[in-house]
Amino acid sequence: MKSLLSLLLLTLPASAALTLPAVFSDHLVLQSGKPVPVWGTADANAEVVVSIAGQKKTAKADAEGKWSLKLDPLTASAEPQTLAIGDKTINDVLVGEVWLGSGQSNMAMTVQSSNDFEGTKAAANLPQIRMFTEGSGANATAQTQGKGAWVVCSPETVGRFSATAFFFGRTLHAELKTPVGLINSSVGGTPIESWISPEAQQASEELKPFFATMKQEDAKFDEAKAKALYEKQVAKWTGDVKKAKADGKPLPRKPRDPIATREKKGNFGGLFNGKIAPLIPYAIRGAIWYQGEANSPDAKAPFYQHQLTLLAKDWRTRWNDEFAFAWVQLPNFTRAGEGWPLVREQMLNALSTIPNSGMAITLDIGDPKDIHPKNKQDVGYRLAQWALGAVYQKDVPAICGPLIDTATAKGGEFVLTFKHAKGLQAKGDLTGFEVAGADGQWQPAEAKIESETVIVSAKAVAEPKSVRYAWKDNPTATLFNGAGMPASPFRR
Repeated sequence: MKSLLSLLLLTLPASAALTLPAVFSDHLVLQSGKPVPVWGTADANAEVVVSIAGQKKTAKADAEGKWSLKLDPLTASAEPQTLAIGDKTINDVLVGEVWLGSGQSNMAMTVQSSNDFEGTKAAANLPQIRMFTEGSGANATAQTQGKGAWVVCSPETVGRFSATAFFFGRTLHAELKTPVGLINSSVGGTPIESWISPEAQQASEELKPFFATMKQEDAKFDEAKAKALYEKQVAKWTGDVKKAKADGKPLPRKPRDPIATREKKGNFGGLFNGKIAPLIPYAIRGAIWYQGEANSPDAKAPFYQHQLTLLAKDWRTRWNDEFAFAWVQLPNFTRAGEGWPLVREQMLNALSTIPNSGMAITLDIGDPKDIHPKNKQDVGYRLAQWALGAVYQKDVPAICGPLIDTATAKGGEFVLTFKHAKGLQAKGDLTGFEVAGADGQWQPAEAKIESETVIVSAKAVAEPKSVRYAWKDNPTATLFNGAGMPASPFRR
């Protein structure tokens, strides 16, 4: 047992200038059951010895001082252990399950901004859950150091944790009975193209039309007009804040500065360079992704499946690990245009192009008036149900809501079958279905459940050729499985 107390020991000649990425800090969680990369810099040609519970690994720094090695897989342990690096010491190290959470504002949104913060806070004495929040910004080149520190979950700290990542990790911890490490690397208002490496995007034939479109859109941006509009919005917001304070009402959200937003997202790959590259190749079980809002404009939305697929492939390639990957489908929200439902469809289709992947459907828990819905408990729970069932092979009621499988037209109606449809049911009237004939005109349809199929027809369409469900920005979710998870919108 004594040997376990020295979890990780790196020894160097006294003269070696050893540095490690920021992710190696007190309270860190190392991934169990996988080889564990350890890397950093030292003096050129310095020898680095890594020891753990009987293991002893040696690496030699190259001429630039870079070194790396892999420890053999570790056994999960909630016993605090020590990581010694020369004359430095990293304390309170656990071994368990590590997940990366990334995306834009709905991943960045903190627990203190989510529903029932006081209740969550009161039950947050969970020292085996830790979070590392990556604090760097966008960068023109891939960075190695990063910024941040691991924080132990407690009533005093949980408010600053990513809400989606925390509720996901809390569910995993409760079910797996093992330490959980969560890495939050997210920035509000940022598009997916900021999070994929520049090299991967430049090599993508599928995205060449996207780059051409974005170049045209970028040329339309008028900085002076954007600044003037923002100043008017801030002036109105200032008045609204004063009124809300006087009336004892919640304060309105400050308008987003369009110029600052363009700067913080960087060019294509800027956030990958600044906030993902420093984490590679830290051992993780998987990644969860909550983004898509910034890619919902009509001009961007059609490319999202390619981008999401490329992001997963790019990250996995660079980590040299086919880790699990799941995302949150956009919830119900009032947004004009076709882009919002189209991004949802692109996310649904990505399940077929990204292996070892899953999707949390949130059509019933959004806020029609707020792009930042406060119910992150169910978001995290649904992501965790997928992980528990698909990744950890646990017996769960369902890993996601119903997903369209087949749509067969016959006898003037559509017969629909679904995956994950056990206990298929309607909540309220089964609405939201439409069919179209050869003319392509969509008509409201009647739908009924028969066992685990749905029969759809419309008197106005004698020979339906197409069918869709919940194809709106802010539809009412009516179709669920027995686990209470909503069906994904679709069109066939």
